[in-house]
Amino acid sequence: MIATTHSLRRALCGFGIAAVLAAASSPAGAAPALEPTIASLAEYVNAGTVPAADGRTPTAIADTGSASGSSSGSAGSRASDAVGEGPEMSAYLPAFAYGLLHPDAAPPGANRWDCEPTAQHPRPVVLLHGTWLNAYDTFSSLSPRLAEAGYCVFTLNYGKSGLLEAGGLGAVLPGRYGVGPMADSSRQVAAFVERVRAATGSDQVDIVGHSQGGTIANHYLKFEGGQGKVGKLVSFGATHHGTSLLGIATLGRMINNAGIDIMGFYRPVIGAANVEQAVGSSFYTSLNATGDTVPGVAYTAVGSRYDEVMNPLDLGFLSAGPDATVDNIVLQNGCEQDISDHLTMMYSPRAASIALRALDPEGSPTLTCTFNPWFFGGGGSL
Repeated sequence: MIATTHSLRRALCGFGIAAVLAAASSPAGAAPALEPTIASLAEYVNAGTVPAADGRTPTAIADTGSASGSSSGSAGSRASDAVGEGPEMSAYLPAFAYGLLHPDAAPPGANRWDCEPTAQHPRPVVLLHGTWLNAYDTFSSLSPRLAEAGYCVFTLNYGKSGLLEAGGLGAVLPGRYGVGPMADSSRQVAAFVERVRAATGSDQVDIVGHSQGGTIANHYLKFEGGQGKVGKLVSFGATHHGTSLLGIATLGRMINNAGIDIMGFYRPVIGAANVEQAVGSSFYTSLNATGDTVPGVAYTAVGSRYDEVMNPLDLGFLSAGPDATVDNIVLQNGCEQDISDHLTMMYSPRAASIALRALDPEGSPTLTCTFNPWFFGGGGSL
């Protein structure tokens, strides 16, 4: 019942994987531990399948693909600018609906390429969305807040990949980006940052990343020349250390039991980026081999106790290495009425105030505390 309810809710907001992960981690869904490998995922799905009407039993196949993370071939991805500012939104659901009809819309206040940074805010802010999301439906609330505070704000849609390009089923809906191989996305972010630096004349940018966006920022810092070009990284519900494959397997089992044989299970169903975000994957082995941080960057990592994707909280937090600072923040500390989940976190007034304070502690020292409900956000109104 819990799994069904959550899946329906997340289907409404275009992020079904979050619901499956939530159901899998709930007390009612007690299940054996699942090793974070594609083979283990396929075995788990197969263990719970039932025969189809014709007597055959559908089988999940552990196809790891042949792509190495480059942009060539069918496993590549691409990026595009977010253009044509959409309206400001106070809740995720209407932002998602608008994003379906305008999948490449820019959030209000963003991508004004003639913006000149001020002495008070000399670093432009680059916003990075998460998996199965886009720039508009993630930042239609935060972006205008930043612009009104005097920041030059820029964002893109990265990791754009179709169903047959390792994008997964999520890519079928308009505006479901952040699905391609994460190394590709990191390179796309690197190229975008160079454009922002050139347009604004700034040596450095600050980055605000949600979910996979925080991880992509970290990869850019470590492997794509980002060190020295970023002053601050603020992440919300970021998959810095991965998440569980168990919910993904639950989704696969549901599909298999419906009589659909899932061939090459992970690529056509969940997409390359979701597989790479499995805790213990080779992507994270490489990403965090030398520690969580790079020198010269001030990190702020924010997590919610009600996040159905990033839990336990520690997976989204960081440990400071040499010449780096880390501020790990639980969203509910000091504000228990904010029960934001993975998506509505970006529509939380408190989260916005945390971002503003992290970017400019002197200019925005006060934190907001208001009610922000799970699933709806926006104070419970649309």
